[in-house]
Amino acid sequence: MKFIDEVKIIVSSGRGGDGSLSFRREKFVPRGGPDGGDGGDGGNIYFKGSSNLNTLMTFRGKKLYKAEVGTNGAGRRMHGRNGNDIIIEVPLGTIIRDFETSEIIADITSEDTPILFLSGGRGGLGNVNFKTSTNQAPRKATEGKEGEEREITLELKLLADIALIGLPNAGKSTLISVISSAKPKIADYDFTTLEPNLGVVELGDNSFTVADIPGLIEDASEGKGLGHKFLKHIERTSAFVHLIDCSLCLNEYEAFESYTIVRGELEKFNEELMWKKEIVCLTKTDSLSDDEIDLFIKFFEKTLDKKVLSISSVAGTNIEALKSLMLQVYISNKEKNITESTNDSLE
Repeated sequence: MKFIDEVKIIVSSGRGGDGSLSFRREKFVPRGGPDGGDGGDGGNIYFKGSSNLNTLMTFRGKKLYKAEVGTNGAGRRMHGRNGNDIIIEVPLGTIIRDFETSEIIADITSEDTPILFLSGGRGGLGNVNFKTSTNQAPRKATEGKEGEEREITLELKLLADIALIGLPNAGKSTLISVISSAKPKIADYDFTTLEPNLGVVELGDNSFTVADIPGLIEDASEGKGLGHKFLKHIERTSAFVHLIDCSLCLNEYEAFESYTIVRGELEKFNEELMWKKEIVCLTKTDSLSDDEIDLFIKFFEKTLDKKVLSISSVAGTNIEALKSLMLQVYISNKEKNITESTNDSLE
């Protein structure tokens, strides 16, 4: 299924039904009073997150979502039927923006109670509501209120725990296919991945979600290549696995340059990304000698002042070690989020 991450739709709540202008017409009751009922309320528009959806593809064919109108009131104080509500299900991670202003209206990240987005119009009042001691036969009833209409943009940001990042052809698709059940397209040329891939990594009794983000290039944050379209998906992840392909690099300096290009684009897109935890991996090391691998590792560790892991998805080298590191990062961030949530609730 094609990945769709942004669509424009129009949503409209239902109009309220009109109140009734009616008088009793019963036999042997010559002076019957008002008995016009109220109109029904128009249907509401709700949005609800669903973990069963991972794309906005269902919105491609339908652009208008309109709730049902309320029916008119009737004699004998009969209340009009309320219009049926519409509950629009969207993938978790969907942001709702105003189309014209780009203002964020809602951010749907859980499957909790549906969010009321637009209220239906109130039903009009029947003339029975206007009877007074001085006006026994009111000839007044009100019309139902119009519903609300809004043009919005639905924007999907993937909810993944860890993102695989790196230059095109760095080995991200191969890695996610090895550590999860995801089956991305894999080929030996740049931009094989044209849309993000999600995979669930299971390790013992634990599991976490990994996103394979299409390759970034220099100036991706300014719209070049594919990165500009998918950089936003990195914002929601709690950590990165940064893959650097050393197999085609002439030396350690060239390899490190590819690392700095990607980090630079992250910083230009959103400086807060620089504070996320990062696991640095040298990939495709099955094509290198032990001395070459050692040279690359020592250079990166000295320059970055942190441990660097060499892996080969094809040969399976250090894949289990990487999964363990990813799990440690996932658990650490999960505990941190729980602590921060608890502290916020105590304030």
